[in-house]
Amino acid sequence: MKKVFTSASLVFFGAFVVLSAAIFVPTVQAATYNFTYSTFFPPTHIQTKVPEAWAKEIEELSKGQIKIQIFTGGSLTPAPQIYDGVVKGISDFGLSVLAYSPGRFPVLSAVDNPFGYPNAFVATRVINELNRKFQPKELSDVHVCYLFAHGPGLLHTVNKPVSKLEQVKGLKIRSTGTSQLIVRAFGATPVAMSQGETYDALKKNIADGTLVPIEALEGFKQGEVLKYTTLNYSSSYSQGFFVAMNLKKWESLPPDLQKIITEVSKKYEDITAKAWGDSDESGRQFCLKLGHEFIQLSEEESAKFKNAVKPVFDEYIKQANEKGVDGEAVFKATVEMVEKYSKEYK
Repeated sequence: MKKVFTSASLVFFGAFVVLSAAIFVPTVQAATYNFTYSTFFPPTHIQTKVPEAWAKEIEELSKGQIKIQIFTGGSLTPAPQIYDGVVKGISDFGLSVLAYSPGRFPVLSAVDNPFGYPNAFVATRVINELNRKFQPKELSDVHVCYLFAHGPGLLHTVNKPVSKLEQVKGLKIRSTGTSQLIVRAFGATPVAMSQGETYDALKKNIADGTLVPIEALEGFKQGEVLKYTTLNYSSSYSQGFFVAMNLKKWESLPPDLQKIITEVSKKYEDITAKAWGDSDESGRQFCLKLGHEFIQLSEEESAKFKNAVKPVFDEYIKQANEKGVDGEAVFKATVEMVEKYSKEYK
């Protein structure tokens, strides 16, 4: 007997084949990326909490494709080695201070000069605009997620209150990068070390004081050993920080995931600057509870501190020129940016 296939049976058979194919074709899952992130900040510090929020937002927006594990306290790479650690792939991301690699970042180190910064918003705006304006080759071996800078760096001492410039002379002051030049300009002796080493140095009288933003007095518990803060805002400095990614790992990401990291990072420039401001105020309250003294300078002494650091500007220009950078042009642009953003972010 011949089998007769009606049009209805053919339609049914075709639908069955299509459905079967749909059932048995394996589902292709999106690739996932598990990254490491190295920072020297302790786990309780606000500048650890901010990157944690940054990483969580990236994970959520990527629907779990990107997961970032943060290693705090320099446990993966010590603070001065974090940048090289990112370049070599020891960590996929890294956060640290540009000044921990002296002479390596001649353009961006312009932000570290003692311009009398009023807050972290101004310094953070300046360092990011410097990077976009000059696009320095000094950062070409990593992918920069974002840059930021801390609030006003001031003078803090253990045993000697400082209300006059001449009282700084002879003191040993912890400092790094450009802040060492500032210490010398004050007539003191710079002692180079990272933040993680500073508490013990102050406690053991290896250093008589430190040049840092007020937040460090709580964030690194230095307020427990420091007794005095000189409010030398006329000569306050800042320091630039980076959040960078290993270049090969960045290039391995598809464009849609790169876009997520870029957009979240741009938003975190302001979030990080605000966190610095909040932590400066928190640090002040922390110290007040410990009986810490904040010393207001007279107008005359404030002017002395401001004049004392002028040689630091000349030294920056000289060192930048020696690195093949137009130091005059970068310095002039930085001054203009500081003036511009100081009006905007009072």
